[in-house]
Amino acid sequence: MAVHQPHVIVIGAGIGGLAAALRLTKMAARVTLIDAGSAPGGKMRQVKSAAGPVDAGPTVLTMRPVFEELFAAVGAQLSDHVTLVREHLLARHWWSDGSTLDLSDDVNANAAAIQAFAGSTEAAAFLGFTKRAQSLFEGFDQPMMQAAAPSLPALAAHVLTHPSLALQMAPLSSLAQSLRRSFKDPRLRQLFGRYATYVGGAPAKVPALLSLIWASEAAGVWRVEGGIQRLAQAIADLAQARGAEFLLNAEVTKIEQQQNRASGVVLRDGTRITADAVLFNGDPKALFHGLLGDAIRPSVTPAGIKPRSLSAYVWHFAAEVHGLPLVHHNVFFADRPDSEFPEIARGVMPADPTLYLCAQDRGGDRIPQGRERFEIIMNGPPGCPEPQEEFTTCQTRTFQRLAAMGLTFSPRPGRENLTTPRDFAVRFPGSDGSLYGRSPAGMMAAFQRPTAHSRVPGLYLAGGGVHPGAGVPMACLSGRHAAEAIMRNLTSTSTSRRTDMRGGTSMGSRTTTPAQ
Repeated sequence: MAVHQPHVIVIGAGIGGLAAALRLTKMAARVTLIDAGSAPGGKMRQVKSAAGPVDAGPTVLTMRPVFEELFAAVGAQLSDHVTLVREHLLARHWWSDGSTLDLSDDVNANAAAIQAFAGSTEAAAFLGFTKRAQSLFEGFDQPMMQAAAPSLPALAAHVLTHPSLALQMAPLSSLAQSLRRSFKDPRLRQLFGRYATYVGGAPAKVPALLSLIWASEAAGVWRVEGGIQRLAQAIADLAQARGAEFLLNAEVTKIEQQQNRASGVVLRDGTRITADAVLFNGDPKALFHGLLGDAIRPSVTPAGIKPRSLSAYVWHFAAEVHGLPLVHHNVFFADRPDSEFPEIARGVMPADPTLYLCAQDRGGDRIPQGRERFEIIMNGPPGCPEPQEEFTTCQTRTFQRLAAMGLTFSPRPGRENLTTPRDFAVRFPGSDGSLYGRSPAGMMAAFQRPTAHSRVPGLYLAGGGVHPGAGVPMACLSGRHAAEAIMRNLTSTSTSRRTDMRGGTSMGSRTTTPAQ
């Protein structure tokens, strides 16, 4: 008697979906990955420019062991498929008073740099802050990030056996409050508070525990040769080589059910594909609002999708640059840091934003000639109905601010070089333009995110809107959790072989392009 090979449909070729698809091929599943885009990667995307493809999404790659483990899980080596170059200089930080600060992956060099920047007292404070951040990262890696479904009782038990964590995590403090106790220099508070935005939050709203993000970056930052989308392509190529089928430029309009269990999908062209399990790699809010069928709405709860995280205005372009010695990662800080996030919370573009700039062609000792590729990110509100002059306002606030700090570009990018929160909302339906799913605000946020198991049997979740949270490494881990959950459930239950049926019609669901 032939053994049934379970069929899993993965909706969305973001890093979570890709990681799950690759692992599922190793677990003897037949995998069909469907994505509305023309290339894998989701938010890890590139666009054309006069100097070649330029990143228009994540640019910072940390936690390299997460990706090494993914490739090793299928008998491959990460270094055989992508070239990663370590950026020992993590970022160059700029203020309008002319001060600058370079931080590297060398803690002692950082202490020396901060002593020259702000004095010996602040250098000592930095060493204490770094030690706490490292302890928190090490202490919460296994019980939170590596756990498929973290629970408050399990975490409490872990803290009881590691009592120093209770004081280090400052459970009643926000990150901003913790930083005020750690540093006297407001510039250092501003710098380390910025790490809240890595997961879509504001420093005054996220828990102090998120200082551990600094530890993950200090442990190493890598540049992907050719752009970070190459990593997504490498995972996709490996999955395809192992038998996964990729349907690109294909839109899923409905997730179907049989006997109250997810049983397949319907595409926009009417194609119906059945499966033993369906994995949704997109913003869970799309499911809650019925964009893939009303019957799927109970798969997530309101607490798992609200409040929303930050969005962004993202410039991606090629130009000649003049005026400042840029490195690969640069941060230009606002003059009034207390105004940026309250304005975003009110749903408006910040008047005095902090700007992140990635000089994609720089790194190490590279100083290119002529036009270079750039990505500039300004934090913004999700679901923002900006006025018609949105582009002009954003262009003025971005490039006049950089010019005032001594940095100019020629030519200045146009509307085609800008992705706004509204553009993200269109690209990822149901997201409101939020780039990180549920906001990390509040002490319980980590326990309220959806996990790999949705509330609908046979439907699983992965991506930045799912535990363990936002960021490329976290989304990759979510793919592992989802793949393991799928195969554990499929191998523990008896399923009958289904037959794929071509053709058919969609039954009354709203059309959505899957969040990638």
